Amino acid sequence: MQANEARETPSAGGTVLVSGATGGIGTALVEALIRKGRTVVALGRDADRLAELSDEHSLVRPLRADLRHPESLADVVADLPELAELDAFVHCAGVSPVASVADSPADLWWEVLAVNLVSAAELTRLLLPALRANRGHVVLVNASPGLHAVPDWSAFAASKAGLSELAGSLRQEEGPHGVRVTSVHPGATATELLREVRGAFGRDYDPAACIQPATLARAVVQALDLPRDAQITELHLRPGP
Repeated sequence: MQANEARETPSAGGTVLVSGATGGIGTALVEALIRKGRTVVALGRDADRLAELSDEHSLVRPLRADLRHPESLADVVADLPELAELDAFVHCAGVSPVASVADSPADLWWEVLAVNLVSAAELTRLLLPALRANRGHVVLVNASPGLHAVPDWSAFAASKAGLSELAGSLRQEEGPHGVRVTSVHPGATATELLREVRGAFGRDYDPAACIQPATLARAVVQALDLPRDAQITELHLRPGP
């Protein structure tokens, strides 16, 4: 190999932990990763759907957890046998209630921040020893490019702003340890969650006009497989013209 040739991250082997694995984006990502020969630790709350994923795919290891309670995650991953081979963590989980500040009690804020932000930080903290050892990758699936203050969506927007800052800080902290960090900002993606959000806002939902979950999953896998001499720091996707 010539000195100036990029050494590619292997597309087969290794283990990826995917949170929110039973959602629309998470399921598509699990399927995309196993097609590349990766073992996937599929973390989610829906035990039945996790069982289905593991029954359908021999490379899937189900891991049940409730991200509304980040303080429980240390026990969940403590004895995970796949940790030694872990080379990536992708946070796909998210909740997106539509409510004004006046109609958002503390319990709503705690749930949104716990699932969308604090659980991402806590899982990253717990997985960092393995990710450092394997020169791994953290991918945080965020929200639409340019998302900012949105009436009736304050808790969601705030959590995603925090997730962006988490990615930036983590990238600077963990770069010396060889850990790459990518923040993914997809536009409207055809999921049941988007259907619910559009309905709550009184807007039409046309899945054909949205990014497909499989397309977003493909973009994440490509970021993971990028040669090690570079990293995608932010990945912005919008629906096609």
